[in-house]
Amino acid sequence: MAAQFSTAVVERKYVWAPGLFTLAIRAPEVKPFEPGQFLQLALLLDGEQIKRPYSVASPHGDVIEFFIVMVENGRLTPHLWKLEAGDKVEVYNRAAGGFTLKHCPDAKCLWLLATGTGIAPYIAMLRTEAPWQRYEKIVFVHGVRQGSDLAYQSELSEFRQRYDNRLSYVPVVSREDVPGTLKGRITHCLRNGGIENLCGTNLTPDTACVMMCGNPDMLDETEALLNDRGLKRHKTKEPGHIVVERYW
Repeated sequence: MAAQFSTAVVERKYVWAPGLFTLAIRAPEVKPFEPGQFLQLALLLDGEQIKRPYSVASPHGDVIEFFIVMVENGRLTPHLWKLEAGDKVEVYNRAAGGFTLKHCPDAKCLWLLATGTGIAPYIAMLRTEAPWQRYEKIVFVHGVRQGSDLAYQSELSEFRQRYDNRLSYVPVVSREDVPGTLKGRITHCLRNGGIENLCGTNLTPDTACVMMCGNPDMLDETEALLNDRGLKRHKTKEPGHIVVERYW
C-alpha cells in the first residue's frame, strides 16, 4: 500500500437494511479533521488497490464511522459489505473536502438536507457542540426511497431530548407510505410546504443557512427552488445561504 494509507481494523459493523450499513474502524493514524470532510477507504483486490472516498459519519477520533450503501456492481462496496469486526481495511491518513460548518454563514436556523447516505457528514457535525452553539434551531431533512433506509433515528431522537427540541427531524420517503413521514421527494415536499409545516419553521433568506448533500438531481432542483425564494450559493467573497456537497 502507498505510504499515505495506513491499516485500520474494523471495530464494529451495524446493518440498517440490506446493503446499507455503518462501518466503524479503529484508525489512530488518521490526522485530525473537521466534521463534514471525507476519507478514502481502500482494499487490495487481486493485487490492485481499489479506493473510494467516503464522508465520515463521526468526528475525529481513534474510531471513525462511515455510512455506506452497497453498490451491487461496484468495485469496492461489495467487499466493504463483507467486512466484519477484526477485519482490516486501508484508510487514507488525511481527510479532504470543504463541506464543513467553517464554510457556512451564520443564521438563525441551520437546514440539513440530504438523500441516502448524504446524512453522514451531518451526523458527524451533530455529535459536536459546534452547530448547537452557532444556530438556534436545526432542521434535519432525510430523503430516502424506503422507510427501512431511515438510519440514525434513535440518535436523532436523543439529540432532540438533549438540546431541548431545537432539532426538527423530517423524514421523506418516496416509494412507500410510512407513518410519521412525508411522502414524495424533498423538492416536492418543499414546494407543497410539507417540510416547513412539519418542522414549524419557514425556509427564508433572512433566517436560513442550507447545507445540501446527496443525489445531484436533488441538489440541482432544490437549489433552483431556493434561488426562486431568494437564497443563493454561499461564497467567501459573496455571502449567501447555500452550501453544497455532491456525492457523484
